[in-house]
This record gives sequence, C-alpha cells and structure tokens, in this order.
Amino acid sequence: MTKKTKSLTNSVIAGVVALLLFAATPLRAEDVAIKIGNFTFGPQELKVKSGTTVTWTNEDDIPHTVVSPNNFRSKPLDSDDKFTFTFTTPGTYKYFCSLHPHMTGTIVVEAATGSITPQL
Repeated sequence: MTKKTKSLTNSVIAGVVALLLFAATPLRAEDVAIKIGNFTFGPQELKVKSGTTVTWTNEDDIPHTVVSPNNFRSKPLDSDDKFTFTFTTPGTYKYFCSLHPHMTGTIVVEAATGSITPQL
C-alpha cells in the first residue's frame, strides 16, 4: 500500500466513524433565552420542540418570578438572575410573574421529530 493510499484509507475510515457517531446521537433540541425587561417577557410567545431548555433572565432592576401552575416555579429573580426549565412534554404552557400578574407568556411545546439512528 502506498503512503497516499494508506492516508486516503485512514481518512475514509475516520469519516465513517465520525458519521456513525453523529448518526447515533439524538437530535438535540435548542436552548432558548427569554428576557425579562420593562415588566414583560420577551418573546412573549414561543414555540419549541420537546427537550428544549428555556432560560429566563431578569434584566429589570426589581425582582420577578416565572410561574406556570403545576409545571414550574422560580424563586424571585433579582437583576441578572436566571431560571431554567427543560420542556419534555408537548403542550401549551402559560406562565406569569407572581409578583406582577399582568406579566404573562406562553410556550407551545411540540413533539420532537425523532433522532437519527445508524443503519447497521
């Protein structure tokens, strides 16, 4: 085997291994950020896939909370504090700030579209 052929063979093998590793990895939902500012959640409405992690960050100078009854509840978030929740079940999640109930938001969680699995 020539040096060039050996190098090409090693590259092909490395590519196949990388493809199999990638194919065996489930599709990962994205991480999404919601900003709390001027007494609003932004974006106020959001559509995500199941498995998505949402992080709220309080950018106001006063505390806020993130509450979805029977689903999740943050502690009071001071300026720059964060609250994170991973949505694993499809559905519509309405939430609000318990300190300022006029502050509301909605997250619609859709079923994940599956994962890529290798064909052996």
